[in-house]
Amino acid sequence: MPTILTHPAVPLAIGLGLGSNIIPRRLLVAGVIASIVPDFDVIGIQFGVVSGTEYAHRGFTHSFAFAAALAVLGCFASRWFRASIAATLLFLFASAASHGVLDSFTNGGSGVAFLWPFSAERFFAPWRVIEVSPIGLSRFLSPRGVTVLGSELLWVWSPTVVLALVFAFLRRAPDRSC
Repeated sequence: MPTILTHPAVPLAIGLGLGSNIIPRRLLVAGVIASIVPDFDVIGIQFGVVSGTEYAHRGFTHSFAFAAALAVLGCFASRWFRASIAATLLFLFASAASHGVLDSFTNGGSGVAFLWPFSAERFFAPWRVIEVSPIGLSRFLSPRGVTVLGSELLWVWSPTVVLALVFAFLRRAPDRSC
């Protein structure tokens, strides 16, 4: 999995790129949180959840169904977010779903249960270019952690910065319609 520092890259790129008129600051913060929430499933390790099952890491919390449920739940706070229901729904879904998508690009761990509850099958992206992050702070604060962060800078942060800049450019481009 990418680190907890990198999962927010996607909502930050989208939110900052689209601007605060579309993605207000409160919704942006909620999107960052939504991009991290799927990894709460690692607590199952402490309770003996069997790896590869729907309740294990990269199971149901990494599915599109979970992302949709989280987004629908977030719609109840759309007024507090100062955003439209549509913006809240789409942004929170993209934020939460991006977690599993990024995990599918890693070179380790089990695949991602994108289609849960309809299928327990786990999937990886065709290119597994992101170094998988070690679980645990002591393992992360090692040369392996530095390698993971370098991989994330190259394969996640660089493209999302470009995405944010493209969105910002398009947002600021003058309207040339008649």
